[in-house]
Amino acid sequence: MQLGLITDSLGSLPLEKALDLAAELEVETVEIATGNWSESPHADLADLLSSASARGHLLKAVTSRGLSLSALNANGNQLHPVSGPKHDQVVRDTITVAGELGVPTVVLTSGLPGARGDFSPNWITTSWPPETLQILDYQWNEVAIPYWEDLAEFSKKRGVRLAVEMIGSQLVFNVATMLRLREAVDNEVVGCNLDPSHLMWMGADISEVIHALGSSIFHVHAKDAVINRSKSGVNGVLDTLSPADARDRSWNYVTLGLGHPGGANFWADFVYQLRSVGYDGPLNIEHEDILVGSREGVARSAALLKNVILRDQPDWAPARI
Repeated sequence: MQLGLITDSLGSLPLEKALDLAAELEVETVEIATGNWSESPHADLADLLSSASARGHLLKAVTSRGLSLSALNANGNQLHPVSGPKHDQVVRDTITVAGELGVPTVVLTSGLPGARGDFSPNWITTSWPPETLQILDYQWNEVAIPYWEDLAEFSKKRGVRLAVEMIGSQLVFNVATMLRLREAVDNEVVGCNLDPSHLMWMGADISEVIHALGSSIFHVHAKDAVINRSKSGVNGVLDTLSPADARDRSWNYVTLGLGHPGGANFWADFVYQLRSVGYDGPLNIEHEDILVGSREGVARSAALLKNVILRDQPDWAPARI
């Protein structure tokens, strides 16, 4: 496995300084966002798409510091009934750039349509009243699956895998919906970007998640979440307060080790369970802690992961007696 970093975690720094800090922290690989929900502080997608020189400059900035580029990130809502086409263009341009750069993976979300005729996305989380199932049928069978069949083919031609991040308010938000998408499209191309923080606040058991996903895990984000029991005990975990209202929210994203019960022990088990299903890729730190400075949060997260990450291939076997 490799210790990695999403450079948006240091979005207040220019690219070169963010990469310098990554190297200083003994990070090995980075993931760079190209637009949509990211302000893309470290990449100009239009330049990367049109200019081999710009692509070469980016790669040199990364590799000259002893780092590698493990993924590009185009998280957004390409199935939005109004702005979807704009987000889709960013996704496809990002896939094209990844292919040109030799980057193996693009991280993205599934997208979320509306109901038929809607102008806004519609996240269905229950099976009642009956129209919810009609909306889901439309979203999956008339919008998402045709789109993803085409996108998978587009990506396959460019030699890039798509790692879908399971996030609330997206059509793919848990293991069941992730596997449903994979069953419907080319699962050699479409797999999972496992960010456990999203599943933590929804109440999933992360060890069980890892084993249910198995070889469909293409990529991993290292991000923690904490449940604020004094609030969730009253209102549950569905929460519409801004992340800026951390004290009053039912849950928050936090620096690694400050969230999920078990602290560093949880992350040691997380790594071990990933190894048990054959995952040997990057663990890319994503800092989204509203109460901790980005440099400090990234440094603390890197220090924690360096103590638990499994780098070498296993080589022990029982004696032949």
